[in-house]
Amino acid sequence: MRRCSAYLYKLTGLRDHASMALATKPGSAFRRSLWIALVLSLGACLGAMPLWLRAQAQQPGTPTEEIVADLAAGRVVIAVVKDAILVGTVENPIEEGTHPPIPVPIASDRLGVILGAVDWLSPSSHQELARLDQELPHLRPQLVAPSTPHIGAVQSGDEATDIEAVGQGLLERLDQLAPQLHAKLDLPESEPLAELIVVDYLPGYGQEVWQLSYGIQQEEQDNDYWTTRVLRPAYLQFWPPEKGQPRTLVEFAYPPENPPPTLLELLRNHDPRLEKITASDPKMAEVATRFLQGESNKISAADATQFLRAALDAIAPPNAPETMARITEEDGFSWILAPPPEPRSALVPEARPAGAPTLMGPQH
Repeated sequence: MRRCSAYLYKLTGLRDHASMALATKPGSAFRRSLWIALVLSLGACLGAMPLWLRAQAQQPGTPTEEIVADLAAGRVVIAVVKDAILVGTVENPIEEGTHPPIPVPIASDRLGVILGAVDWLSPSSHQELARLDQELPHLRPQLVAPSTPHIGAVQSGDEATDIEAVGQGLLERLDQLAPQLHAKLDLPESEPLAELIVVDYLPGYGQEVWQLSYGIQQEEQDNDYWTTRVLRPAYLQFWPPEKGQPRTLVEFAYPPENPPPTLLELLRNHDPRLEKITASDPKMAEVATRFLQGESNKISAADATQFLRAALDAIAPPNAPETMARITEEDGFSWILAPPPEPRSALVPEARPAGAPTLMGPQH
């Protein structure tokens, strides 16, 4: 868990971004950033957005407000099977207030999962300021992207434009935050600020799995005063696999430092928790074999669902929340295991009944 300091300063105007990175294969590691807070100068509180980094005012005596960001941490397991895409998640409770990664429907045939800081809270004002996973379906790009490489150069059709629009919408949300950060951050340059997993099932095209990673760039202007900008997301495509490559489980973990073995690795190593499942039912043994042989396209959605629910439950930390969703060409997004109700944060006050007594005087 790292902490950084920053003096916050409100900027206006547009800034250029670094070029978008494009790839079709898994890339570099990610960071465990993780409990995050921010200090806003009093003058910026009315118009400024919260940041995801712990910050402190550099000028003594400046009124401040601290913002806390809780994390979505855990594993995301994706199975592209014969007649559906299944997305299962399990929380990794690395600290108090951790959230499970939650599949969120962006459209009828597309979902997204945000990993990292998702829940922004103000302890001093007892307010929940934002939930990125809940905002995701409503984030739409407001700006026209400059002329830079497009994933349409790799992949043709409207699906490329749609993926870019999802990435641009989240970029603009992040881009409202970073310009207010003016101290050097202790973040490795190659590590992203946020991650978004996008899964879809497009008629006439097929299944896709993308990972979008958002990095930051800082430049020193004068006397340890830094400008910060969010880079355009790097797009990594994990599905469909290259011709001749196995069709099997796709998995992501957060935080990336010392991640647990993937479900596929556990199967290969004959993990006793999974061996118990495969030994209990020939159908489950067949599903495991298909995944190991790279033949997930030959597994029915019903069999894959039964196997993944049992497997994720077996390897989950004690009492860790789990979710599972699916996308089919016919029905689009639906829940198999919806997220459990979240306990109300102690930072968010209970609703005040109308007409309740108050120490405040009459409002005019």
